Amino acid sequence: MSPLLIVHISAGCLGILSGYAAVSVRKGGRLHRGVGIVFVLSILTTSALAVYLALFVPPTGVGGAPPSASASVGILTFYLAATAWMTVRRKEAGIGRFEYGALVGAMAVAAALLIFGLRSASIPKERLQGFPARYFIFASFAAFGAVLDLKVILRRGISGTPRIARHLWRMCFALFFAAAFFFLGQQRALPAFMRGSPLLFAPAMAPLAFLVFWLSRVRLTGWFKHQPIASQGG
Repeated sequence: MSPLLIVHISAGCLGILSGYAAVSVRKGGRLHRGVGIVFVLSILTTSALAVYLALFVPPTGVGGAPPSASASVGILTFYLAATAWMTVRRKEAGIGRFEYGALVGAMAVAAALLIFGLRSASIPKERLQGFPARYFIFASFAAFGAVLDLKVILRRGISGTPRIARHLWRMCFALFFAAAFFFLGQQRALPAFMRGSPLLFAPAMAPLAFLVFWLSRVRLTGWFKHQPIASQGG
């Protein structure tokens, strides 16, 4: 196993663990900010390495997703974690070059995934494995993020409930991508007795359950107005 692959897997495991911790502890506290920073740095590292490994390191096994798919999802995960972090680091109702760069990046990923999907649809083997649909789903997701980025830019920033909601859903989806890829897509890294177990769906899907819980709480109760996360970020 190459050193880069070891770092990639280690950062991914650390990111998943710290992500679970971040969505479980009291929001805005010192512990939340600490594990949140660990999560962001870990996810940025593992997603960046995922792109590099997909594009420049030949796969050792047979089958699996095409490099273009793995690289695109890696870029999308990097984008989600970075924009989620910047949302609460940036002062309310403010934007900068980062937001413009994020918009361009999301649009580029959406366009690339759309092209890959159309190309994959013409390849019988990839069509049978369902890759075109996966490309189109992720392309739609990237386009959705780009639309919301454009909305923030046109409004010259974001504040209040939408700001916290933006932070939450992007962080949770970045965690979901990492957890699903590891527990469902990389079971070779798990002990033999765990491979193929339906129980692996629980940790893979847990970030979506956390997302529903926290978005409901933010949207319906105004809970965040009494929490330091609304002014301190992290």
